[in-house]
Amino acid sequence: MGFLSVLSFAHKLTTERLALGDRAIDATVGTGADTLFLAKTVGKRGAVYGFDIQAAALELASERLRLAREESPLAISPVTLLLRSHAAMAQAVPADWAETVGAVMFNLGYLPAGDADRSIITQPDSSLEALEAALRLLRPGGIMTAVLYPGHAGGDLEAAAVESWAAAVPMHVAQSIIYRQLQRADAPYCLALEKKKSKDH
Repeated sequence: MGFLSVLSFAHKLTTERLALGDRAIDATVGTGADTLFLAKTVGKRGAVYGFDIQAAALELASERLRLAREESPLAISPVTLLLRSHAAMAQAVPADWAETVGAVMFNLGYLPAGDADRSIITQPDSSLEALEAALRLLRPGGIMTAVLYPGHAGGDLEAAAVESWAAAVPMHVAQSIIYRQLQRADAPYCLALEKKKSKDH
């Protein structure tokens, strides 16, 4: 049967912690797969924000969401797509979202569309800034997932930076795990953080 793909694993972890009516963020919209997944998971009473620096990504995501709404108009949350870096997350979402977000998903790397410019990739500095913001936005018990791609140029440096950042998060703030194939050093893998439910340290 085989293990879950890293994307499916990220979705599984998120589904187990995200509830109908929750708030969620897709930090790297890409083609909109995670955006739609979050919008379906939180349902019509929830809300989703999505970030990407490429207009082509938001167009792909908008079309994906449009088709899904035509199929099931009452099953998907409102989605706000922003042509902004994920590093601007803290400033871009409403102020009352602080410590209320159920899930933040990152799918780092480049836009996986046929005619996309694959030289445009996520960068360690902005990704780390976004991860910090996401951790502050998460509610207790909320989850953050990051799918990392060490196999493309620059991806290994970003993956290492994200991994080091997660390892340095204090245990009383969040716990973190890694899901990866050990036989291939360049295989994509998933890192996840769950914010601790109690604020009593």
